[in-house]
Amino acid sequence: MAPIAINNQTTTVAAYPAGTALPAERKAVYKIAQIGGDGIGPEVINAGVRVVNAAAKKLGTFKVDFNELDWSSDRYKKTGKYLPEDYIEVLKQHDAIFFGAVGAPDVPDHISLWGLRLAICQPHMYANVRRTRILPGTQSPLRDCAAGDLDWCIIRENSEGEYAGHGGRSHRGMPYEVGTEVTMFTRVGIERIARFAFQIARSRPRKLLTYVTKSNAMRNGMVLWDEAVENVAHEFPDVKMDHMLVDAMTVRMTLNPKSLDTILATNLHADILSDLAAALAGSIGIAPTANIDPDRVMPSMFEPIHGSAFDITGMGLANPVGTFWSACEMLEWLGETEAAEMIMKATEKACVDGIKTRDLGGSATTEEVADAVIARLQ
Repeated sequence: MAPIAINNQTTTVAAYPAGTALPAERKAVYKIAQIGGDGIGPEVINAGVRVVNAAAKKLGTFKVDFNELDWSSDRYKKTGKYLPEDYIEVLKQHDAIFFGAVGAPDVPDHISLWGLRLAICQPHMYANVRRTRILPGTQSPLRDCAAGDLDWCIIRENSEGEYAGHGGRSHRGMPYEVGTEVTMFTRVGIERIARFAFQIARSRPRKLLTYVTKSNAMRNGMVLWDEAVENVAHEFPDVKMDHMLVDAMTVRMTLNPKSLDTILATNLHADILSDLAAALAGSIGIAPTANIDPDRVMPSMFEPIHGSAFDITGMGLANPVGTFWSACEMLEWLGETEAAEMIMKATEKACVDGIKTRDLGGSATTEEVADAVIARLQ
């Protein structure tokens, strides 16, 4: 894969490594399920669709057919459901899913999350990939942290753990009301995400993996995590591995970012750490997410890390960079590496040229950033 040089900094769109299922033959037309969702979700997804279509047109080797689905909180408030009964079969007719955000002020968050995003991701998309680095033309809030000092790939177990959905409540409204949340870990679930993470680490130049648990206090499931990861490590002797407790990991990420590369953690821990990572890289608005089914039973889903952000909805303030980067991940997964590299290079060039939204210190609108990226496609 050819490197991209911008402002004397070199980067690449990171490919998914050998060992994960390879895409089928490249297609003339890819069918993508477009789910804008709520809040700023439709704004950034529409900007992403424009950029992907522009890159495809520029290359002329493939086309993308975006199928817009009205799965959102508005649909829930009208029908009582986020998804149709046959949503799995609907999604299977697509090559990938391009997702914006879910969440509305007048719908409890646990209803919106479980009603849409988690319903789509579980159980097949067990690998959540969140890449983080300081983009050219932007800066970290960390003192003296240069671009090359923070370049991470966080692998989040995406199907079990703290978000398994097991538990319940009893004696509601009483002083002795009880709520339980049962954390579910399986050896097969830990080992499959560990192998995926080791494969990612092996594909990156430093071949370094740090895995994160809290096994000093959580002596059952987290100790199983430690044992299972250590067992898988023997299959990857070329990858250097170390272990951190999650509280100590936040300190290491902040004070010694260059000591990290690929990071593996549970569903909850990686969810939190990846938001911290995005903030340390400059803004949560730049961070991408890939929800991957390595076996390709389901189309994988790609989304920016941020939420629906109703406080800035409709104001043109939403940063589309995380969506563009997510689109790059989607194209990479589909085998369209050249298009992914074009979009990433154009996005970074726009940042270098100062065309940035407010969260990155600029004054450009969502659409102006999209226009700038399209204008810079090589």
